[in-house]
Amino acid sequence: MHAMQYELTLPADYDMGVIRDRVARVGHLLDDWEGLGVKVYLARERGLRGSPVNQYAPFYLWNTVEGMNSFLWGRGFQGLSDDFGRPSVCQWTGLAYEEGAGGDPRFAVRRRRPVPDAGLLAETVEDAVEEVRRLASQDGALLAAAAVDTSRWELVHFSLWEHDTTRADGDVFEVLHLSAPGRERLLRGRQW
Repeated sequence: MHAMQYELTLPADYDMGVIRDRVARVGHLLDDWEGLGVKVYLARERGLRGSPVNQYAPFYLWNTVEGMNSFLWGRGFQGLSDDFGRPSVCQWTGLAYEEGAGGDPRFAVRRRRPVPDAGLLAETVEDAVEEVRRLASQDGALLAAAAVDTSRWELVHFSLWEHDTTRADGDVFEVLHLSAPGRERLLRGRQW
C-alpha cells in the first residue's frame, strides 16, 4: 500500500462551492481506476472544525505503484495542475490498514507527526500499527491507515468517519466523494 496526498491551500475568501462543483463533476472518473484502493476527495473550510485555511486535499491509498504513476503522469493529475498549478505530492509507504464497521464516510482525520529521533524504530511503527487497530475499532470508523515517509521521517495516520470528528487529534476534513475501486484488495493489518 502507498499513501499519497496533495494540498491546494486556497485564499481565505475562496468560494469552496467551486471545489464542491468540481468534485461533483469529475469525482466519478476514478471510481474504477486500476491500482487505486481508495481516493477520498477532501476539503476543509477556514473557521470550521478548527481549520485555519480553505483547502482541497485529496488522500489516496494505492494498491499498486503502476496505478499511482498512471494517475500522476496522466490526464487526471494534469487536469488539476492545469487548473490550480502543480502541487507538491506527499507520498508515504504503508505500515498498516484496517477496515471499520462504519457506513458512508462524511469526515476524515489526518494526523502527521515526526518519527521520534530517540527510541527504536520498530517500537514506533508497532505503535502506529496499534493506533490503526484502535481507530478502526471505534464506533463510526470506516477505515484507518498508517504510513511513513522515510525521507522526512514523518508518520501519517488517516481515518474515515461516518460522524463529525471535531474533537479528533489531527486535521479534520469533510468528505466530498469516495472512489474505492480496489478497497477490498487493500492488504489488512501490518504491511511487513
